Amino acid sequence: MPLMLKSLASVVLAFTVSAAGSAFAADTPLKALLITGGCCHDYKAQKDILKSGLEARLNIVVEQIHTDDKSTKPPFPHHGNPEYAKGFDLVIHNECAADIKDPAVIDAVLKPHMVDGLPAINLHCAMHSYRFGDIGKPVTASADNAKWFLFLGLQSTGHGPQEPIEIVFTDAEHPITKGIASWITIKEELYNNIAVHGGHVLAKGKQKVGDKVVENIVAWTNEVGPKKAKVFSTSLGHNNDTVADARYLDMIARAVLWSTGKLNADGTAAKGYGKK
Repeated sequence: MPLMLKSLASVVLAFTVSAAGSAFAADTPLKALLITGGCCHDYKAQKDILKSGLEARLNIVVEQIHTDDKSTKPPFPHHGNPEYAKGFDLVIHNECAADIKDPAVIDAVLKPHMVDGLPAINLHCAMHSYRFGDIGKPVTASADNAKWFLFLGLQSTGHGPQEPIEIVFTDAEHPITKGIASWITIKEELYNNIAVHGGHVLAKGKQKVGDKVVENIVAWTNEVGPKKAKVFSTSLGHNNDTVADARYLDMIARAVLWSTGKLNADGTAAKGYGKK
């Protein structure tokens, strides 16, 4: 082959490989680790609701760590292993582990996010997990028991009775919430807000309890650690019907894309990551 044609062929081949590589990268699914189990919720059903709901909406593969243990100290096999999230693009925390208080275990759960910069989604009882000490009052950023709350961006300690919650998006221009209409849930738990630790509020929930109307933050974002890992949290999601609600799953799907840098400013998925 003449030198000029050979060079041209090399250029064409390099461009073809580069283009194919780009196309493949866009089509490579996100890889999420979903953690479920512990007290007070039907995680056996919710693990499947979340997996199927997200995989139906996104170009994503959801792998799971699950335990059927319903205690407040569920025996997760990854606890104590700070490298448990290696190979994943994000972790979805949907565990309820209120009495797992060992700081070393908590540090290991947080390491992928706070040190390595891995994105996270936190659902419902994740807000009430990995806590110890005097959590009944706002913790300071320097306190030994503040790490989980600083990761979340908000501190919550409990909830009232199950009653419908009116969800109002307070930041309607954020890519996660843009174009999503407010709605009223079925009877659900409204988590309290003891303190905000850097969280950016996306939505608040109003709930009528007796003669009172209680209002608290129900969805927010945060950025944590030296690598500014993106974190989304929502305290909604106690009951299976709420988790299976298309509006709830749409919000979580957008949060997944936002946290991994795959969400456009108008709330649509980046090319290759939307519904297959």
